[in-house]
Amino acid sequence: MSDEEKDYIAAPSPTEQMVASKPPRARVEDAVDPDEETAGEKLARKRDYLDGFLKKKPEASSETGAGGALQEAVIAALKEIYDPEIPVNIYDLGLIYGVEVSEDKDVVVTMTLTTPHCPVAESMPAEVEIRTGSVPGVRDAEVNLVWDPPWGPDKMTDEARLELGML
Repeated sequence: MSDEEKDYIAAPSPTEQMVASKPPRARVEDAVDPDEETAGEKLARKRDYLDGFLKKKPEASSETGAGGALQEAVIAALKEIYDPEIPVNIYDLGLIYGVEVSEDKDVVVTMTLTTPHCPVAESMPAEVEIRTGSVPGVRDAEVNLVWDPPWGPDKMTDEARLELGML
């Protein structure tokens, strides 16, 4: 065997050179310290990670806005309006999609009806507007009647389902 043949055989191929230059593969054992957290601590953390979030109420920086006192008063007034065919208030029934209060204390209620041919289709939005406008502090009330997304029994609260015997 000549010296050239020995050098050719001893020299690493380009593929061998690439394999040799690659960094080692990442392993899960290397990234996570198993002594850092016990199984009991991990289970306790999983149980309470939503605890504070679910109990926290929206912060009301003023009387207006989301979670404000005026919005709560309007929602309380809407809970006094009942659908004449169903013995549940329209808020728990899921007919109210949104209550927005502006800085000027104007209230916009977005709502729907159970069906477009509902017997109270003409009177219900007017009643909602009158009841919303009668809340102390409301400057102007507007009701937007929408059909998208359509109302369905899935929009009802659990209390409404219980009242109607659906639970």
